Amino acid sequence: MRASKTAPAPSSPPAAFPGLVIRDKHPENLEFPFSSLSSAITPNDQFFVRSHFAVPRLDGAKWRLRVEGLVERRLELCAEDLDELPRHTVTATLECAGNSRIFLHPKVGGLQWELGAVGNAQWTGVPLAAVLERAGMKHGAVEIVLEGADTGEIKKEPVSPGKISYARGLPLAKALDPDVILATHMNGEPLSVAHGFPLRAVVPDWYGMASVKWLTRIIVADRVFRGYFESSDYTYWDQRDGLPAQLLPVGEVEVKAQIARPTLHEVIPADSVYRVHGAAWTGNSLVTRVEVSTNGGRSWREAQLLGEPVRHAWRLWEYHWRTPAKAGDCTLMARATDARGRVQPMTRDAHRGTYMITHVQPIEVEIRRMKSAPADPDSYAI
Repeated sequence: MRASKTAPAPSSPPAAFPGLVIRDKHPENLEFPFSSLSSAITPNDQFFVRSHFAVPRLDGAKWRLRVEGLVERRLELCAEDLDELPRHTVTATLECAGNSRIFLHPKVGGLQWELGAVGNAQWTGVPLAAVLERAGMKHGAVEIVLEGADTGEIKKEPVSPGKISYARGLPLAKALDPDVILATHMNGEPLSVAHGFPLRAVVPDWYGMASVKWLTRIIVADRVFRGYFESSDYTYWDQRDGLPAQLLPVGEVEVKAQIARPTLHEVIPADSVYRVHGAAWTGNSLVTRVEVSTNGGRSWREAQLLGEPVRHAWRLWEYHWRTPAKAGDCTLMARATDARGRVQPMTRDAHRGTYMITHVQPIEVEIRRMKSAPADPDSYAI
């Protein structure tokens, strides 16, 4: 099969991401500075980067996607083969399951993400269901396993069984969702190496660990897949009768709102109008309400949702706050509610371990009397 003319073979190192916060250099893990949030779509060079192993160097001309397992026809697809299938674009928010981990006390292991291991982009590619249809799934298919080209050995607890590939499974019903795609483009541009070139999965409404990058193999399985990244890692305790009963793999995103501005410990002019703003998202639903507290949760006011709701995508919001006339400290909070009636919790569920960190985060700021206007009046003026 011929390689696609539209699939370049990158010959230079991954592009730099100016302004992103480095959480780890090897492998590369970079965080979007959430305080700079200004639009519903996150620019490609500002989208967070999550890598478990060293970034693989794949030649687009030689790359192939294998589809095997419980199928009528084993496939080996090149980029040009994928171009022949129906294209689909979906706007989706991806959040790392460990986003906001830095706020946990006591400190836990893992990358110390603050608020920026999340982003919203337009993804274009081929529905996973279309590829599975071409392969022809046999009766008894239960799970679809996605495997990336990135490999390595994890020597920290929990230790991996030697060198492994990054892989995650999707229940068949989720895999057949028409909005689950194998993406080649991000915001209208070919995927960068850091974001999964030449092909990555995009699984809307699930935490980012399900959206496998550098995809090279799809396995149709007749049983539930419990690989390293959904049995030893990316798990949480399910509770039954008040007891932790079993470890479950992290899956659907939980409802959450985050404050972009003000930032933690920001100095804000007294007796002024400040634009508190941020984003809110949820899994398999729509955000219907965001509330803001400026007094540590004692009272709440409804924020204004911006733009139109988009399935799978975050919703920007704002609240114009008349700051106190007296100097002092204030604690701001934001909480979201979705169409299914789920409300962002005020306290942390310890059974979530080091993942799914969705409880309301307090942002402490200082109110100060100003002799003159600050350098950036747009940060607080209407």
